Amino acid sequence: MNFIRFSDLCAQGLVKGRRVFIRADLNVPQDDSGHITEDTRIRASIPCIQMALDAGAAVMVTSHLGRPTEGQFKPEDSLAPVAARLAELMQREVPLRSGWVDGVEVAPGQLVLLENCRVNKGEKKNDEALARKMAALCDIFVHDAFGTAHRAEASTYGIAQFAKVACAGPLLAAEMDAISKALANPKRPLVAIVAGSKVSTKLTILQALAGKVDQLIVGGGIANTFMLAVGLPIGKSLAERELLDEARAVMAAMKARGAEVPVPTDVVTAKTFSADAPATVKAATDVADDDLILDIGPQTAKKLADQLMAAGTIVWNGPVGVFEFAAFEGGTRTIARAIAASPAFSIAGGGDTLAAIAKYGIEKDVGYISTGGGAFLEVLEGKTLPAFEILQKRAAG
Repeated sequence: MNFIRFSDLCAQGLVKGRRVFIRADLNVPQDDSGHITEDTRIRASIPCIQMALDAGAAVMVTSHLGRPTEGQFKPEDSLAPVAARLAELMQREVPLRSGWVDGVEVAPGQLVLLENCRVNKGEKKNDEALARKMAALCDIFVHDAFGTAHRAEASTYGIAQFAKVACAGPLLAAEMDAISKALANPKRPLVAIVAGSKVSTKLTILQALAGKVDQLIVGGGIANTFMLAVGLPIGKSLAERELLDEARAVMAAMKARGAEVPVPTDVVTAKTFSADAPATVKAATDVADDDLILDIGPQTAKKLADQLMAAGTIVWNGPVGVFEFAAFEGGTRTIARAIAASPAFSIAGGGDTLAAIAKYGIEKDVGYISTGGGAFLEVLEGKTLPAFEILQKRAAG
């Protein structure tokens, strides 16, 4: 992917004295009192902000927070807690500015946080007049919010269209590089793991990947639907019977390319969906009518782990079983450890996937961990994200 990197502009001395507008993702969870409960996104945004300050820029940063109503600012929509936490982490003043669209006073070496951008009327619809006003505030626009890269909004797309210079911050650049490496120019074999409760939510991803990957591993409720599609019993397990033809089509598309969707040969079952339910390992052909399939079995997990060890590139989205319950975490643990041990370049994304990575302590062994849930899924679907598209367009002149 060809795009301008903010780090390059800084290295070339093109940022000193310039007004830099950074679109960050500071949308952090808060409790009922408005206290931040988890600050990963704030910490992840600091390198870009510090890079701009070190380069001698006048720095403006904005983000959305929650789901405010456009044109109706409420106290709970305020970035004030974010400003306070940012000031604490960076050990400097971070003044918060509201009503900033028509002009902001900021001097080189100074940092200001601009109030919740989603309160501005026209933000979500990428209103051109709003985008032009934002662009007029800066000399350089830096997009560093991958979590919003799949949305064409005024503060993510429109401003990039009209700013004098539009570039990718370090966080967004890293995502763009990792996605290119995994999907645009992958080292083969390319293995994708797509798991989750429903085929319907991941169907377009499965269809898109069926034309690209060498192995497509399905897990969770999705695997149950595929098992049903090949005539295996699944008892009372979660599945989507109305999508059996789609599942068969995905398998046929893979087979036509000499690839496959491996269907479990053994599974871990229980009679009830609970953490203390007794777990039974069974051959996939022996699932009883009152069984719930809650994990892949050890034989299947070993076969998949061997495939992952032989992979050139691995894309991982979703745990393969109910890994939150100790009795049904074996499959996901085996997969996670195989990805960690594999020499392949791996990219992982999605909330449950990140939880599994944290649970098994393999953060340092995954090639790239994507933080943008919706954006990551849209990339897997084969969509070009608006943020990528406009930054590439601007880089091409």
